[in-house]
Amino acid sequence: MTKLHDLYEQQGQSPWLDDLHREWLTSGHLADRVRQGVRGVTSNPTILAKAIEATDVYDEQFRALMRSMSVDDAYWEMVIDDIERALDVLRPVHQSSEGADGFVSLEVAPSLANDTDGSIAAVRSLHERIDRSNLLVKVPGTLAGLPAIRTLFSEGRSINVTLIFSIERYDQVMEAYLSGLEAYAERASDLSSVHSVASFFVSRVDTEVDRRLEALAGGGDGAGDPEILGLRGKAAVAQAQLAYEHFVKTFEGPRWTALEAKGARVQRPLWASTSTKNPAYSDLLYVDSLIGPDTVNTMPEPTLDALLDHGTIARSVDTDVAHAHQVLDDLARVGVDMDDVTAVLEEQGVSAFAKSFDELLQTLTDKANAL
Repeated sequence: MTKLHDLYEQQGQSPWLDDLHREWLTSGHLADRVRQGVRGVTSNPTILAKAIEATDVYDEQFRALMRSMSVDDAYWEMVIDDIERALDVLRPVHQSSEGADGFVSLEVAPSLANDTDGSIAAVRSLHERIDRSNLLVKVPGTLAGLPAIRTLFSEGRSINVTLIFSIERYDQVMEAYLSGLEAYAERASDLSSVHSVASFFVSRVDTEVDRRLEALAGGGDGAGDPEILGLRGKAAVAQAQLAYEHFVKTFEGPRWTALEAKGARVQRPLWASTSTKNPAYSDLLYVDSLIGPDTVNTMPEPTLDALLDHGTIARSVDTDVAHAHQVLDDLARVGVDMDDVTAVLEEQGVSAFAKSFDELLQTLTDKANAL
């Protein structure tokens, strides 16, 4: 048994892998990771772009596809092929968990992040093309995404709501889930087929907050205000821990009990962006500090390996919530506007995924022209 098994069996947290390569599917590497205890896979436009651009393993398929379709359509064919293979690998986990785990996530095109109707149409299309119960289609939790995900939940669709950076937006996402389920319950007696996670991004929060703290302190090289600099590396974990507090409160009480009686499943918080960006911090800062029941942590391979090597498997996400509140109070006191931080991060996240997607399509267009 590995620490990944212990994480799930002892603490109720599902370790997922935040990466996907075709070579992992053909070589059996992903299957090996599942045997180690990985219980799901997430992908995004940047991950898929790197996978396609970094090797020539897609070239033969791409060449054949270009005889009959556009570059954009060829991209989706290649990606869907990978996702379907990954779904096959994770299907035993999905079955053994009675549908609670074993998911693979595929994101809609980044250009749809601020397009409500376009997002709805794209999710419907992907669910029709990939008719698997362990598929989660990712929809950004932007303001335009909120009505889209509510509509999709009302249709009984399974969604990974991604790019959540603030507690306020997280509350709105959970409300969209509950109200969507309530609408679906008007015509469905069993809600157990609807699955969802809410992807709360973590490490990027510290990157942005630390930058602002150093500016407020007058420098980050030790010459700045030590009280302000002492808050570096604390915002992300504190905010995620408070998000978990909101999760627990949301999924209790009469409103949730009525849905649960019809088979509804909680929308688990998923900790995303959990690799440590600052080498001065622990490589498991965003893993060891966020362990708790009914959660998911999706990790890139280096972070997953670090967890296997020296991770500490112990409940931590709600062991000192008072301290988490104090951290956010202290940040506000010294002048860090968390609302502005999270708004900037959302905009940057949408922009970064769109940039990766556009660059990939240009690479494929150049390759098509060369062919």
